[in-house]
Amino acid sequence: MAEFRTPFFRSYMINQPELVKTVLKDRPMDFPKSGRIAEGLRPLLGNSVFLSNGETWLRQRRIIDPAFEGGRLKETYPAMWEAAQAALARLKVEAGAGAEVEIEEHTSHAAADVIFRTLFSLPIEHDVAQAVFHEFRAYQRTQPILNLAAFLPLPRWMPRFHRRSTRGAAKRIRALITELTAARQAEIVAGRAPDDLATKILTTADPQTGETFSTEEMVDQVAIFFLAGHETSASALAWALWLVAAYPEWQERLAAEAQLLGDVPDFADIAKLRLSRDVFREALRLYPPVPMMVRETTCPERFRDRDVPKGAQVVLSPWHQHRHERLWENPDGFDPARWGTGNGKRCAREAYMPFSAGPRVCTGAGFAMVEGVLLLSLILRDLRLEIVPERIPEPVAFLTVRARDGIWLRILPR
Repeated sequence: MAEFRTPFFRSYMINQPELVKTVLKDRPMDFPKSGRIAEGLRPLLGNSVFLSNGETWLRQRRIIDPAFEGGRLKETYPAMWEAAQAALARLKVEAGAGAEVEIEEHTSHAAADVIFRTLFSLPIEHDVAQAVFHEFRAYQRTQPILNLAAFLPLPRWMPRFHRRSTRGAAKRIRALITELTAARQAEIVAGRAPDDLATKILTTADPQTGETFSTEEMVDQVAIFFLAGHETSASALAWALWLVAAYPEWQERLAAEAQLLGDVPDFADIAKLRLSRDVFREALRLYPPVPMMVRETTCPERFRDRDVPKGAQVVLSPWHQHRHERLWENPDGFDPARWGTGNGKRCAREAYMPFSAGPRVCTGAGFAMVEGVLLLSLILRDLRLEIVPERIPEPVAFLTVRARDGIWLRILPR
């Protein structure tokens, strides 16, 4: 546990599994999402499920969660497969020339394609989808995790000091998403809407109130689906591809396993890709896309014999917890086999939180694991990856954990 003081508030980073469990699982409503973190993301995400708290959050989850239940994943799998095939085709063009490729650009493209195909039944080549994708890449390069408003006790009426470029990108993204959402609502009324995630969410009523999302509420949710489903998935897949390039023996094992994939989408194939799943889990451990989560105390607490005042920030850091020397064996090493060991199984339960944990665990966690395993296996089935020794990636935190100068790989046909 560590304490950080500013003139206006105190932060406490906690890395003890019992305390993390208290905050995320045992008493989550006593530790709502911090408004200080929300300040930086509000222009894009509005009052989405990622930022909301209390009854608003509970209502949003009641409407959203049914769309991501286990059976629904099987229904979205063909669209995910098509996006994966398109990504593989783009990489094969690069492989033909034995090119050195900045792989984050490709994983971002692929993850965005997955989101648009599963959410709105649109390929990334669609004009609006393309526009959102490019605007979002501009947004994530200008938006820090924290802005000035996170550190100052500003009243609600004061400006929030967002960069002009950030505000502009967020406004353009929300306008494009509004266009897609309004069009889908019109299709639902006309009885000709495709049976995708957007339709499921827009037509699901809160079982307690009978209400459905308004257009503005849906825009908030689509914005976070794109942030969580595109930005985080792109980060995780890029690091996973770099790790298998750096460890060729694991790459060859995954390439052999990937032969189990058929030529047509079959959701049952995912259960066969156990090595790929373990490698992707290990990539999420070493390079968790969301490096920290921040909660706020609603009453005085006492953690590790230290008084924590009301209104303090409680920082939960997957980056630190996943590499904690007192918890993990070989914490900084790449070892996908760890998940079969006693230590790995215990840490998976107690110290592993790439998708958060408890009631606020990421709704799309299962979706992300299917997407990551499928893309990783398909790529390695047909292509061979090599690191570029003079371009070893350095991780930095933007909205997610990315590489300072990109992740470069040499791509060859297998």
